[in-house]
Amino acid sequence: MQIIHTVSEMQAFARSVRASGQTLGCVPTMGALHAGHASLVREAAAHHEHVVTSVFVNPTQFGPNEDFSRYPRTLDSDIDVVRAHGGTVVFAPPVDEMYPSGTTTMIHVGGVTAPYEGALRPGHFDGVATIVCKLLQAILPDEAYFGQKDYQQTLVIKQLVHDLLLPVRVTVCPTVREADGLAMSSRNIYLSAEDRQRASTIYRALRTGQALAHTGETRRVAYEQLMRDDISTLHDVTIDYLEAARAADLSTPDAFEHGEEIVLLAAVRMGTTRLIDNLLACVGGETA
Repeated sequence: MQIIHTVSEMQAFARSVRASGQTLGCVPTMGALHAGHASLVREAAAHHEHVVTSVFVNPTQFGPNEDFSRYPRTLDSDIDVVRAHGGTVVFAPPVDEMYPSGTTTMIHVGGVTAPYEGALRPGHFDGVATIVCKLLQAILPDEAYFGQKDYQQTLVIKQLVHDLLLPVRVTVCPTVREADGLAMSSRNIYLSAEDRQRASTIYRALRTGQALAHTGETRRVAYEQLMRDDISTLHDVTIDYLEAARAADLSTPDAFEHGEEIVLLAAVRMGTTRLIDNLLACVGGETA
């Protein structure tokens, strides 16, 4: 397995793969890899001869009061995870490789960036769109794999690829969860023992909303009211949002249509740790 640190070497590798008639999948990450990332690497390896996993903690997607400085950096163990699950390359560039001196360009994706994370974390998705575009230009993959846990981010990336005519397929894979339903996340290590025990309540609330969708409930406000009931009684918990939206574009009508696919979205602070999660559902149908 190769470890690559520069864009020029990464692009040269990608071109050699293409010249040999083989295909290349990629898994963009910020490191601190867990079983969710491993599942993406395995999925990519099942479809491509070469899989590049990028490990880059992107400074432009963190706000001034967010956790960039303390975000876990575990490159050695990340390399072990990639190797164990079928990856062939780890691309781990330094910051000045991805943002060389004099860089002034940032990418803004409209529409799906406006609500939820976009409203609460101004500039976050500009940083995400910019680094994903840079990574795709560096890695030159045929297909890029992302996890559903960051649902709004996957919509942003799909829009980015569509709008900029980037020649890559975007594949979104299911969220990987702990035994109690908590979505796997690099930030879970920040949870205290008590908060870790309570964190599964987020998944329980989303499942409650999913069950409501299966009854055929169309009123959007009913989802918020029901899901909040599961969490709002807990102490030292702040709900940033716990809502239902149209899965395709995150629009929020007063009422959904029967048979419509919706997404139930959660952002909840347990103590000092902010967790996000989501579930898809079909109004009046089975799980989407």
